[in-house]
Amino acid sequence: MKPLPEHHELETLTAFVEGRVQGVGFRAATVRQAHQLKLGGWARNLPDGRVEVLLQGDRAAVDRMLSWLLQGPPAARVTGVSHTETPTERHYERFEQI
Repeated sequence: MKPLPEHHELETLTAFVEGRVQGVGFRAATVRQAHQLKLGGWARNLPDGRVEVLLQGDRAAVDRMLSWLLQGPPAARVTGVSHTETPTERHYERFEQI
């Protein structure tokens, strides 16, 4: 009997970051941080001034990224981060700015 393949559990969350987070290099810094943590997903500006971030990876890395989003890059002034679990069948290989 062959052993079952190891299943890597991916967590996928969508976060909304509020504050002064557009025009301050927030998305580019988010991409760099996500690459360090080996996360997939994307970051994009929203018309209302927030940044939306989809994070996919192992739970510990996603939690570390959420903690980083609370601060953001030096020029940002984050006033709030909310997030929800995002059920998806899609597997994000990379993290990018869109």
